[in-house]
Amino acid sequence: MTDQNSQDTTYHLLKFISRQPIQISRLIAKGLAGLVNVLKISKTYSTIQRNLKIALPELSESARIQLTKQAIRNELCSYFEFFNIWGASTEKNIQRIHHVHGAEYLHDALALQKGVVLVVPHFGTWEIMNAWIAQYTKMTIMYKPVKSESANNFVRAARSREQATLVPTDESGVRQIFKALKQGGTTVILPDHTPNAGGEMIPYFGIPLKTSNLSAKLIQKTKARALLLYAIRNDNHGFDMHIEPIDESIYQGNADDGSMVIFKAVEDLIHRYPEHYHWSYKRFKANPKLRNLYNISDEEAAQRIHDIREEYQQQQTMTVAE
Repeated sequence: MTDQNSQDTTYHLLKFISRQPIQISRLIAKGLAGLVNVLKISKTYSTIQRNLKIALPELSESARIQLTKQAIRNELCSYFEFFNIWGASTEKNIQRIHHVHGAEYLHDALALQKGVVLVVPHFGTWEIMNAWIAQYTKMTIMYKPVKSESANNFVRAARSREQATLVPTDESGVRQIFKALKQGGTTVILPDHTPNAGGEMIPYFGIPLKTSNLSAKLIQKTKARALLLYAIRNDNHGFDMHIEPIDESIYQGNADDGSMVIFKAVEDLIHRYPEHYHWSYKRFKANPKLRNLYNISDEEAAQRIHDIREEYQQQQTMTVAE
């Protein structure tokens, strides 16, 4: 089979999967999650367990195990839902959003015509929100191409159809976003990822991690309104979308301070709905002392986390004393 035929086959397969009823996708995802949870056949299980021990150490072992099962099921459901969302029409996806809580925050922000930065963490099924938002504003979004050409064509077509301008994840893309915000446009930023290069050490659940300050810089330099968005599936084959304002202190201090305000909002969200966060992401290795965090024993991991937290707290105490 030639490369072109292979790409065509992959593209048509993705289109076929995307056209299946969303309830079928959820059933398949839950079935796969059941296998992972019972047999523990995936590295994902141990990764989630480790992340939960770091972020939510107050959980009992039984509560953590139960939360791991829920998180795996919800994350797999989100991935399968993404295909349905990418393959469905804009109208269909808007219909799938049954309730929008806090819509007034978006409308008020857009009315100011100062630009809007939508902070969207790796939580729930975020792809469903694009269709609803695009009814009211034009979005400029950073896009990193998928390695598979056929998959990239599929995803790119889905993301760009809703009045969205896709820009590269480099300096030219950042400049385009700044320009769009200055003209009253909207951008979407996922704040809880590890930058490929550079980044500042910002605490996340008490652990300093390499972090991009892009979200905070965009908000502070343009004075755009900052909103936290997330979507959670409901039991009626749809989703409930939530829009919440980010604390006004985001506009004070430097970019590091702004990033900490954003992370505080994300942490608060996770504490409310921990089962909907995508815990499989190896975020905590973004610290030089934790690069092999997911390949060491529980005992060694716990000791390293303890030492890093203690060192960070001491540094904070000294800073306050000065």
